[in-house]
Amino acid sequence: MTATVPRRRVVATLLATAAFAAVGTATAHADSPGGWVGNGSSTVNSLTGGEGIASRADGSLLTRGLGSIPLRLRVAGWNHVGDPDIAGGYVFDAYQGGDSATSKMFEVTTPAGKTYDYTHQLDAGELLNNSFATVSPDAQWLVAGEWGTVGRLQVFPAPLTNPATPATGGALPQAGQITLDRAVSDIQGCDFVSGTRLVCVSDDAAKDVLQVDLQHPLDGGAVTGQVSTLFQVPRSSICSGTFETEGIDYDAHAHALRVEIVSPGVCEVATTVYAYRPTTG
Repeated sequence: MTATVPRRRVVATLLATAAFAAVGTATAHADSPGGWVGNGSSTVNSLTGGEGIASRADGSLLTRGLGSIPLRLRVAGWNHVGDPDIAGGYVFDAYQGGDSATSKMFEVTTPAGKTYDYTHQLDAGELLNNSFATVSPDAQWLVAGEWGTVGRLQVFPAPLTNPATPATGGALPQAGQITLDRAVSDIQGCDFVSGTRLVCVSDDAAKDVLQVDLQHPLDGGAVTGQVSTLFQVPRSSICSGTFETEGIDYDAHAHALRVEIVSPGVCEVATTVYAYRPTTG
């Protein structure tokens, strides 16, 4: 979730654990259009997994939730973590502060476990929201998103893995942007499928999964992106109310796409991860 106030669904740990255990593993779901077919689903605890997911090289999932934010970052004012990404063993996290924030932060964790923080001072007209981080296949560019109805995605030099950035953290200026051919709403996460294609999940009314085809691979300059709708994330729960889409991940090794959605009401302690495989190829 990328609202600037803390998520209200942060509940007591005991309640989250009990409800999560009661939900169990979700059942397989119907096929989806747009070149992807449903391939089952599972659940994760929203407290530690309700903000985003990323696949490790061994196929396991890294999850992020409000309970994942280290105390040192909370003390520094970073109260929200977005959908993460993993590139070459490096973990990229997107952080944002409160309503008065004038910057956003990306943290990189190396394969050896060292962390480096890169702070971006907001440009004119830039929203403080930091919904996600995803890194291009060549590990040179990081794409991030804001909130609301927008016509762009932001592009930064990938912290640490792009030699143009400081080696131990520091300032991170914006390199350019992806100008979309149509507006999108409330993008919660994106991930690269190839050097010229991203998949993104929207928390719009339909809970759309979108595809963004780039004019050319990212090079730090301006590029256009053609948006198309792939499918909608299923909404299935014993609880009634408003669902919220969250992270998205494409595992290039397994050719697997995963999308998160948080159940409404008291069921919000569990986040469903829907899995998809390509219909061809």
